[in-house]
Amino acid sequence: MAQGKTNAMRLLDARKLPYEVMVYDSGDGKIDGISVAEKIGRNPEMVYKTLVTQGSNGLYVFVIPAAEELDLKKAAKAAGEKKIDMLAVKDLQKFTGYIRGGCSPVGMRKQYPTFLDESAAGLGRIVVSGGKIGVQMELRTADLQNATGAVLQSVIKA
Repeated sequence: MAQGKTNAMRLLDARKLPYEVMVYDSGDGKIDGISVAEKIGRNPEMVYKTLVTQGSNGLYVFVIPAAEELDLKKAAKAAGEKKIDMLAVKDLQKFTGYIRGGCSPVGMRKQYPTFLDESAAGLGRIVVSGGKIGVQMELRTADLQNATGAVLQSVIKA
């Protein structure tokens, strides 16, 4: 791959977890999950986004379907917090090593508690950011859980 490996790819390689890299053109600025699914030719239900939140006890990572919205109350309950808020975009790179639109749940600077929406339980494979804008990775859902320690929880708005 001409653009080199990302931290997410290096971590998966180190754990001998297979993945498929998909590169898309981000020049049009359309980097939302639905647009990305179309660009890489995948069902939007397979494409998940990574959201980072902050509670009084630290940071938490939520991996949810790209077309859905995080329910902050459900997320706080899953994390054992009274309340959580989205991490400010300006702080994302400092804490994760990734930027908005290229934030992978795999290979962050520190392994934060990670929650995968339970909708992924029925999927054999899932697509997440590869760690930079324009790069996605498809891997087995179980391998994503293995790489991140993700726990299945219902965390999206009904």
